[in-house]
Amino acid sequence: MPGVKHIAIGLDTSSSPLLVVVAQDGKLYSSRRKGIKQERILFPVLQKLLAKHSASLPDTKKVVIVRGPGRFTGIRIALTFASMLKYLSGAQVYGVTVFEAVKEQVFASKRFKKWQQQNPSGVLAVVLHAFRGEYFLQFFTPQAQQAQWLSAEELLSRLQSCEQPLFVAGADKERTPLDGLLGSRWPLADFKDCTVRADTLIALSERDDLLQNALEPLYLKPARFELLGK
Repeated sequence: MPGVKHIAIGLDTSSSPLLVVVAQDGKLYSSRRKGIKQERILFPVLQKLLAKHSASLPDTKKVVIVRGPGRFTGIRIALTFASMLKYLSGAQVYGVTVFEAVKEQVFASKRFKKWQQQNPSGVLAVVLHAFRGEYFLQFFTPQAQQAQWLSAEELLSRLQSCEQPLFVAGADKERTPLDGLLGSRWPLADFKDCTVRADTLIALSERDDLLQNALEPLYLKPARFELLGK
């Protein structure tokens, strides 16, 4: 129908900076904003991006959110926003983890494809800084691998114990490269592929499998709590 908008919104509130993206018919506008009070930043940024499409929130047909891991409060912002739009405008909600988004970006990269040709049994490990000296880790292998929250020492031990060739992607503190933590022990992904990109979020809105459990947060349990529970 003429004049009908089919807006897709992508949202990553799992950590700072906040990422907001609004797309329609292949045209995409996005914004990254630093700050802890993301609930105050989100709607002014979103309104500016919607205005570039001459659209409003009720025009939203799809919402892609990052459901974790990350800050508890940040993740709740995205979940609440997506729930609201699902109820008010009937928007379809897609949920992706940071691990999954980074995996998609790395798998599509020339560096990884070249490495994979030389290492057909190789494994991708996505490493993300969690809090102070602790990290999130997920291996991507043919078998399902659970994500974990580990101390730096545990992280290095898990990586070193991997029997298959290993390719590592992710980011350290303040979204910096992993070189300082891992050195040159393993090949690393291009850093541009190691944080969630706006175009990736919108592309994932075509993945029907991400409609399942879209509003189920991935919080993980801190390594220090795991130790206390033993």
